[in-house]
Amino acid sequence: IWNRRKNGEIFPEWLTIGSVLNEQGIVTNYVSSLVDISERKNAEQKILHLAFYDPLTGLPNRRLLRDRLEQATALCRRKGHYCALIFLDLDDFKNVNDVYGHQVGDELLCQVADRLRHAVRERDTVARLGGDEFVIMLEGLESIAEDAGSQVEHIGSKLLLALREPYQVDGQRFFNSASLGVVLFNDEQYSVDQLMQCADLSMYSAKSAGKNTLRFYDPRMQEVVSHRLQLEQDMRRGLAAGEFVLYLQAQMNQRGELQGAEALVRWQHPERGLLGPGTFIEIAERSGLIAELDQYVLKQGCNLLASWAQQPHLAGLSLAVNISSRLLFKDDFIEVLQQKLHSSQANPHRLKLEITESLLLADKNEAAVRMQTLQALGIRFSIDDFGTGYSSLAYLQHLPLAPLN
Repeated sequence: IWNRRKNGEIFPEWLTIGSVLNEQGIVTNYVSSLVDISERKNAEQKILHLAFYDPLTGLPNRRLLRDRLEQATALCRRKGHYCALIFLDLDDFKNVNDVYGHQVGDELLCQVADRLRHAVRERDTVARLGGDEFVIMLEGLESIAEDAGSQVEHIGSKLLLALREPYQVDGQRFFNSASLGVVLFNDEQYSVDQLMQCADLSMYSAKSAGKNTLRFYDPRMQEVVSHRLQLEQDMRRGLAAGEFVLYLQAQMNQRGELQGAEALVRWQHPERGLLGPGTFIEIAERSGLIAELDQYVLKQGCNLLASWAQQPHLAGLSLAVNISSRLLFKDDFIEVLQQKLHSSQANPHRLKLEITESLLLADKNEAAVRMQTLQALGIRFSIDDFGTGYSSLAYLQHLPLAPLN
């Protein structure tokens, strides 16, 4: 029941009524007791909020979004209006967390959430799926697809513009952008899961188009995904069958003398022919096969160094091999590399591992420890793509690096 305190405050109580019987079993009177359950009700509200809202931004979470999306699909079918689902992913947000810390990243996400709320109508839903992924559901659009698409394009442009404005966090100024993927719907042709997948696919299409842009769902995107899945299956088979081969790019010194080579991997696909890394590296990273591919290249590289050592005119050359963060931070990487060097009899002083700047930013301290351990074996390091990210010469001084590429 609801009760009122002397100061006028309304509060909930739990009323329990018990009967009192005499010796003949007849009810003579009733006894009631009242317990203030305000704290319990507040706790229930907090639990309910945690179940349906994101604790960081206060936005609806995936569960509440699905519920509203199911209602929207039924409503737009009855009224004949289009709705839209927008997947939004911040561009290169990981770099902010890596360089400035998660506290700054969380504050940036809260500011993004506020901008999204103010950029859409009150009846629209802005949700956070997790990380830097947000979803916006637009309801009550026009009943003609082209007109609804124009509405979404206008709102999307407004969102992109709002998110490009500078952010202020802890006295620092940040710039960021986002990639948006859109799917329009006005009936129950697609399930909730299918709508989410379509919007997700179109968002990745926006990423591939150069980021900071908006893309609508196109069924041809599904063909791209199917193609990627087929390549992933082929890649697993190709690694086992030894279809990946090394191509060497010469490395010269300032006098124009050959001092070594860089190992470049190519895929001799039995049906598609010779494939460059642009075809399969991204798939390898997404599927988790990149570490296995790196291990494969390292093994071939060690064997190549061992064969060079038997030829006087090649014995002094070094070989550079690119490795990914998945491989460097793998628990048994150092032991496995030592085994490869030992079994092939390759000279570790002739092996150079090339790593990217973004790899170092992932975990600078752990990277430094592992690199110094490998350096003690004679292995050298160089950093690739320096200057393309959040470059800093300060942290490079603490790492055993040779050249910057």
